Amino acid sequence: MSLPCFDTPLAERVELPPAPARERRFAPALAAALISAPGQEDLRARLLAPGALVVTTGQQPGLFTGPALAVSKALSARAVAGLLEKRLRRPVVPLYWVPGDDHDLHEVATAFWLDQDGARVSAALATRAADAPMLPMWRQPLGPEVEPALDRFAGSFADAGAAPIVDLLRRHYRPDQSVAGAFGATLAELLAPLGVLCLDSCHPAVKQAASPVLLAGLEQAAELDGILAREAARLEAGGIVPGVGVGEGATLVFLDGPLGRDRLVLHQRGFQTRRGGQSVSLAELRSIAAAEPTRLSANVLLRPIVEAAVLPTAAYVAGPGELRYLALAAALYGPLGVDRQLPVPRWSGGLVEPRVTRLLDRYGIGVEALLSDPAGLETRILRRVYPEGTEAAFQALRLAISERYEPVIRAVAAVDPTLERAAASARAKGLHAVQELEKKLAQHARKREATELGQLRRALDSLRPDGKGQERLYGLPGFLARYGPEVLDGLTAHIDAWYAQALDP
Repeated sequence: MSLPCFDTPLAERVELPPAPARERRFAPALAAALISAPGQEDLRARLLAPGALVVTTGQQPGLFTGPALAVSKALSARAVAGLLEKRLRRPVVPLYWVPGDDHDLHEVATAFWLDQDGARVSAALATRAADAPMLPMWRQPLGPEVEPALDRFAGSFADAGAAPIVDLLRRHYRPDQSVAGAFGATLAELLAPLGVLCLDSCHPAVKQAASPVLLAGLEQAAELDGILAREAARLEAGGIVPGVGVGEGATLVFLDGPLGRDRLVLHQRGFQTRRGGQSVSLAELRSIAAAEPTRLSANVLLRPIVEAAVLPTAAYVAGPGELRYLALAAALYGPLGVDRQLPVPRWSGGLVEPRVTRLLDRYGIGVEALLSDPAGLETRILRRVYPEGTEAAFQALRLAISERYEPVIRAVAAVDPTLERAAASARAKGLHAVQELEKKLAQHARKREATELGQLRRALDSLRPDGKGQERLYGLPGFLARYGPEVLDGLTAHIDAWYAQALDP
């Protein structure tokens, strides 16, 4: 079944880029880095056609495809590419850049979903020790813990309709597979029918193509560090906090070594790995780029520039945090001689489950009203228990206590000013007693309405778990397992329509 969607309002404006100033083609050598999945033949042919452009996006590789925003970003790129293709009258292909260089296992090792009854469930991979090598996700094996995690996911859904998504995850999330490999292969198979290709950014062909940009970033490291420091100060003065530390001698490049992915920092006349303290010269880094290009990788500021350099990229679909640091990264394109692609905000929102829809319909409110004032709905639920006039009676009692005590306080103060405080305290105690009685009444009402309040809590946990957006915690596979593949079709159609409306003049 298809689920209704709700939108999260965006602060950023959505616009389409113009045609690139310089014509470039998708390099045939990079085709080897496209992650294979059934039904890609036409897509690949369109990508290799003369004049073809790409709209890119990406997200950290995670367990069971990570939070749902990983997929909604791909669907956002799809929608933008479709609109851009109509405008420019040339092929525009959505391309998911799988960032396998990411090394933060803690951030991506846990998956969350809602089970058959709507309860939150999670599973996680093994953590690594603080002093363990920071392996990039393309080298980080899932390990044996992924099998019980898969069993936990499969056991959360009694309906046989969950079998296709469970089988998809089992095909790719295997103990011997890497986190990025499983993530990319799953997304490639899930997204191919929707016209989205996935690119392994850690494939040697991509790494080799990216090497000139990485080396340029190292050759100009001191200059670029100063540019970023000044640009960060300018942005922050204007109220934009990029969220990426700069100006401390750190380069834009990582070197994969004995301790895993290690940031290169300026050191004397060369460089040093921040964690391992390994000294390395620019000449040595050039040799590594030529012989072992997979050992070098870009940080978050340099990565979009690498994409723009190696791909015929027209636009990059980004989340709110990315848009902030992309504003900082904009200062790097000129010095590195790369044409900048336009950042476009991704769609943001979530899915409304049937149990949530029923609750909203019962009280005649929408998702936005519930999320903006959940306490208001709780109050409405409790009011159903109270006899008519209960709230008015309590309000009248509070007013009467305040008003009737006033002449008493004045009288005792006139006789003995020291008694005024005691009289005021007596009034406060009376008001406090009323407040406590109201609390007890609410407690009993909550017991009477426990079922309804439980449904409210479940609705909030579905829409905004732990105060976060649904898309930031729950993965899409859980919704597909519970409600079927139509969920993805419905989400795709909704995002297409959202971008069409956002761009309608």
